[in-house]
Amino acid sequence: MEAAVRARKAGRQAVRDVSPNPLRELIYGLLDDSAMVPGVLTLTSARAVEGAKATRPPEATSGGHAVSVEDRAAGVQLIYEGLRLTRALADESPWEREPPHTDSNMDILAADVMVARGFSLLARTEAADKAVETVQSFGRNETDDQQGRPTSPHALETDVFELAVVAGSTAFGASPTDSLLAYAADLAESLDGDHPEPPEPVAEEVAQAVSDAPNPRQFAPTDDPRSSATDP
Repeated sequence: MEAAVRARKAGRQAVRDVSPNPLRELIYGLLDDSAMVPGVLTLTSARAVEGAKATRPPEATSGGHAVSVEDRAAGVQLIYEGLRLTRALADESPWEREPPHTDSNMDILAADVMVARGFSLLARTEAADKAVETVQSFGRNETDDQQGRPTSPHALETDVFELAVVAGSTAFGASPTDSLLAYAADLAESLDGDHPEPPEPVAEEVAQAVSDAPNPRQFAPTDDPRSSATDP
């Protein structure tokens, strides 16, 4: 899938300066093994909104963005990979069966680096607040899980996929449609396993969810100054 290749390339580019080399190679490996669902969702949301806005009145479009769509996809993907790895570590407690702790420590460091780099990529976009909410929600859910309170098995994916459609839609100055947010939530619920594969028609389904918007104001330019695709 072209979108997955683009998102993976952007993710690798975003961490190319991470050192030491073994840590960077670990992150590369995590990206290479991933189906890149959040990154794909970000890119396809941006493409669908761009196409839909082309049919709207000119005033419904906005200028460009300092942060590229690929960087937005990389930011969302890195946050997801970091939180997903953190979730796995919390569930498995590998340090209890690895006396030297080397592998576990590297995983923890990789998770921290990916989340931090993802935040850095999204910090100057309209998705910044949603990124913070995503990490806060993850922390609450993990605490509830550790304390035996009921949690959704797809809570992380739901939050990250919503972050993806926010990051993608706002790249072209639009808020995500209600139908697109609903699609992101349904997609999260439909995926199984720790390395979920995206369904084949994701681009078409995203485009349909965007075109189903009943409210033209959802394509109005956002007021957030951190912004859009072609700002200098």
